[in-house]
Amino acid sequence: MAKTRRLEPSMGFFWRKKVQEPPMWHVPEYDGDWEGAANSLPPAGDPPDGTAPLPTKRRRFRWIRWGLMALSLLFLFTIIWLIVTAPLGRALEPLDDPAMLFVSVEGQPIARHGQIKDEPVDVAQLPAHVSGAFVAIEDKRFRQHWGVDPVGIGRAAWTNAQAGGIRQGGSTITQQLAKTSFLSSERSMKRKAQEAIIALWLESWLTKDEILSRYLSSIYFGDGVYGLRAASRHYFDSEPDGLQLGQAAMLAGMVKAPSRLAPTRDLEAARERSKLVLAAMADQQMISEEQRAAARMARPVGQGARVPTGTYFADWVSPYAAQMVGADYGLATVPTTLDADLQRLAVRSVINAPIGDAQIGFVAMRPTGEVVAMVGGRSYKKSPFNRATQAKRQPGSAFKTIVYLAALRSGWSPDDIIEDAPVSIDGWSPSNSDGRFRGPITLREAFARSSNAATVRLAEKVGRDRIIRTARELGIQSDLTDSPSLSLGTSGIPLIELTAAYAAIYSGRYPVDVTGLAADRDGENVGRLLASQARMDSDEVWAPMLDLLYAAANDGTGRRAALRTPTFGKTGTTQENRDAVFIGFAGNLVVGVWVGHDDNASLGNISGGNAPAQVFRSFMAGALQIDGARGPRLPRRFGAPPPPPPQLPPVNESDNPMERIVREIEKIFS
Repeated sequence: MAKTRRLEPSMGFFWRKKVQEPPMWHVPEYDGDWEGAANSLPPAGDPPDGTAPLPTKRRRFRWIRWGLMALSLLFLFTIIWLIVTAPLGRALEPLDDPAMLFVSVEGQPIARHGQIKDEPVDVAQLPAHVSGAFVAIEDKRFRQHWGVDPVGIGRAAWTNAQAGGIRQGGSTITQQLAKTSFLSSERSMKRKAQEAIIALWLESWLTKDEILSRYLSSIYFGDGVYGLRAASRHYFDSEPDGLQLGQAAMLAGMVKAPSRLAPTRDLEAARERSKLVLAAMADQQMISEEQRAAARMARPVGQGARVPTGTYFADWVSPYAAQMVGADYGLATVPTTLDADLQRLAVRSVINAPIGDAQIGFVAMRPTGEVVAMVGGRSYKKSPFNRATQAKRQPGSAFKTIVYLAALRSGWSPDDIIEDAPVSIDGWSPSNSDGRFRGPITLREAFARSSNAATVRLAEKVGRDRIIRTARELGIQSDLTDSPSLSLGTSGIPLIELTAAYAAIYSGRYPVDVTGLAADRDGENVGRLLASQARMDSDEVWAPMLDLLYAAANDGTGRRAALRTPTFGKTGTTQENRDAVFIGFAGNLVVGVWVGHDDNASLGNISGGNAPAQVFRSFMAGALQIDGARGPRLPRRFGAPPPPPPQLPPVNESDNPMERIVREIEKIFS
């Protein structure tokens, strides 16, 4: 019978051929009884000795061979992919989002933005106790394993099994470098397999010191800080080679849970963890017991650790500053236009505002557009949404300033007469806040009293298209609805946008380029800005517009904002008192104040003429004393300080019918 060749596994990935005789079966000789002979043959299927058929074994070994080949190809493909898409230097590159330290005009740090990553460190240039602290607590067999440590994995599994939960990880320093540099934070078996393959690749390409250097240069240390150099400067105002033993132990201890163990977050927890690091170093004979006992517990002293990582102003100015700074190592210092003294004054005025549980937005700027103070809400920690820059709320009657400016440009004057009488346009009939109509009145009185009927009639005479064009020229970019109610401020506009329009009126140049960066106001940029602005005619438009704003702030709905220096402004209150606004200027400051609820609920008795006007006055009274900058040169009639504001009952410009009924009842019994 012919011999059959079979493949059997041998050592490694190689195979050898073995010649084997097939099993022999006894076939009885024919004795004339065919039926008996047939019954004596072995049954079809498996041989009588129970061994598997030869073709089945050949298929099994063929599948094993192909599987090993596929794994080899997968490993080779992974290595090629890593070489192409994951260069070894990636862990040392600066972050895309630049780290910036914003400073006020006085040079005081006011906020920090972005993730800090400084220049890489070289383990060979670090004291032994610095690199040793990380090895002792994170991967004590770092010098012995080849990227993946089976001993460490087994020890972690045993510890976790005894503890009944995750108490210890089995990832090596090389695996951690693979994870932070090349992989996402996904927790899955697939990602762990990728992590192991990349770790093996790193060990084959880099020395142990190179791996440790890249690890220390890229790991996260909390507070938005990456890398040992940035962490040393941030927490201890020191270079890595100057770290004391206790400081190195604290930084090494943070790696396990940086957000929780950062000394700026929980100093006691950070110190307890550093004690474990020191004990591990002593146990591995990196330091003596005497050194461990003598090590001083570290305390963060770096200035960066005390600067807030988010404020309303910093969030607003960061995108513009990032374009200017670009990606780089370290912390870039960005000078801003914010005045620290005025900012503190603004915060105090907002805190003391009589607004109950309502929200508030506040912005103060120079007539040329430099923002000097900003408050976007009652608490940044509770709500970082900036109501001074992001919220688009109806300004109400504060938009009437643009209507009257368009009228002045069309040839009207403050002494011209407009009818304050019922008006109906396409079935819509606006009413005045007090329910009264005064008949023929001057534009000055209509503006000061914030007459809705007179303003709508004036807007229709001037033309809505002219009003919208005037708004655009003043820098209003928000959508404006071309409807009869346009003149009453029914289109949503951010507070900072409308305040900038008032700044343009005050300065006499438009539009105003609002900025929070000092670099935008260097000589070259200022010259380019002035060349791009248009100049108002001071005799025909600018002075009459100031006349109207002066009347509103001193004799009209905004008289609670009046100061002992020339004050200009306009109130605004929307339907059902959902929004209350005051925007005005005096000295060298233009201020916008908005009060309202985020859910658009009614403010009750709050209107633009009380709480927002009071916040304006509270801020301005202190600001004009500490701010020595002079404002635009005013027409002669506004040169002398006005008398104290008259003690008249407040004018409520709300359209709430219940309030009108209450006022009428009070008149009956008064």
